[in-house]
Amino acid sequence: MRLATWNVNSIRARVVRTVEFAVRESIDVLAMQEIKCKPEQFPYAAFEDAGYHVVAHGLNQWNGVAIASREPIDDVELAFPGMPGFQKGYEGPDAPQEARAIGATVGGVKVWSLYVPNGRGLDDPHYVYKLDWLSALTQYTRESLAANPDLALALVGDFNIAPTDADNGDPTVVEGVTTHVSPPEREAFHALEAAGVQDVVRPLVPTGYTYWDYKQLRFPRNEGLRIDFVLGSHAVAEAVTGAAIHRDERKGEIPSDHVPVAVDLDLAGPEDDDDRPMIFG
Repeated sequence: MRLATWNVNSIRARVVRTVEFAVRESIDVLAMQEIKCKPEQFPYAAFEDAGYHVVAHGLNQWNGVAIASREPIDDVELAFPGMPGFQKGYEGPDAPQEARAIGATVGGVKVWSLYVPNGRGLDDPHYVYKLDWLSALTQYTRESLAANPDLALALVGDFNIAPTDADNGDPTVVEGVTTHVSPPEREAFHALEAAGVQDVVRPLVPTGYTYWDYKQLRFPRNEGLRIDFVLGSHAVAEAVTGAAIHRDERKGEIPSDHVPVAVDLDLAGPEDDDDRPMIFG
């Protein structure tokens, strides 16, 4: 299975290049974030014509997540247990949930397409929401893997955190000043890893960012962030045979400010090898 994640920053604006990428790179499962549309507005036909099934979750022109797969999509969930909501000025535990998570079982893997809250500012209520959201995701992950240690679980998407200094090349993103690099955010990311998942890309792709701001020539200067991840349980990590950060997708006409991150998974063992090239990038 070739699994990829991509914050597409509006699927209706970038459907052509998204589908072209999926076909060109033989992506079996593509998790998307920031689709910025309701399910009835999603451009299903372009994906279906290319041989993909699609499930989407969106509430308005913001946020939104989706999964496209060449294989059947089962057990769809639109939120993980305990996922908090957010509404500015709303106090209490029953704030409306945003469209930030969609999970499904594909080819024996439980895949979650996740768009972690941005946080906005260190003194913003959205920052507290971000930490609460990550805490709930960590609890769900811990409980899921405690119940089934052999579960093939992939948490993929835009985490809006650069977990180490090596993941931050943007001079405007500064600890103590901005989000994405604050100690509580990084601690939350590492707590999620400690719950039983690991970054399966960095061991194979030791350098590279996944996001560059549109402003101030961030991409030509390579002043980016690595904030898009494939985090896999033990069963997923053991199956990884290749990985790539597709930097060139930041080039060309109307690119997203993020690029795809992909991994190859050999879930059935070498006897079921389909002879496709590995994608070390």
